[in-house]
Amino acid sequence: MWACGPQRHSRRTAIQRDLHGTVAFELGSAILRGDYAPAQVLPREAELMDMFDVSRTVLREALRTLTSKGLVESRPRVGTRVRAREAWNLLDADVLDWYAGVAPPLAFALKLQEMREMVEPFAAGLAASAHDADALAVLREAHSAMVGARNVDEWVRADLRFHLAMLAACRNELLVPLGALIARTLEGQLRVNATRAEVFNAALPEHTAVLDAIACRDASRATSAMAELLRTTRERIEG
Repeated sequence: MWACGPQRHSRRTAIQRDLHGTVAFELGSAILRGDYAPAQVLPREAELMDMFDVSRTVLREALRTLTSKGLVESRPRVGTRVRAREAWNLLDADVLDWYAGVAPPLAFALKLQEMREMVEPFAAGLAASAHDADALAVLREAHSAMVGARNVDEWVRADLRFHLAMLAACRNELLVPLGALIARTLEGQLRVNATRAEVFNAALPEHTAVLDAIACRDASRATSAMAELLRTTRERIEG
């Protein structure tokens, strides 16, 4: 009998966690989509509980999650309202993932592209200067997987590995979480690029140029090669 109590509690806790995560996702997506405008007060607790068919405990936990991500704030006698867009933490992994699901696809792809253009050419140059043998081996393995890819799915997985390995090769611990953060949204962009190209691996020569420059420790050439790769990427997005 004693063993059953904690197990029931564990299951109940897990269900509540799933529920509050679902509510946070649905309500957060609605805010990011524009269903609730900045400064707008959300419906009262009772209405939200009825809307999502959850308890007050689950709802409040979901609202705490959205508060921690900068999407909403609660004030006495006012309620919970949507914060200004500038306060939204779009670099939170969940928020970025939710935003990718509701933003206009082309507009989101171009914003992600702008971010990549600001970061990746410099990162490629840094990787050329800073990489060690282990990091270069990982980058080569990712490139080999791109060479051997037989379809879009294999190509996209290898392509993502290549870009994450390039960031890791910089040996700057602040860049690695950035790569992990955008991995899910970047994977979507890489898939679009691969399907829009004449053949899914059309960008292989540009990736090879980046790898060769990094391997030769030629920072200037690595920066230029990555900029050229991203220029081609932009053309495919806009085309």
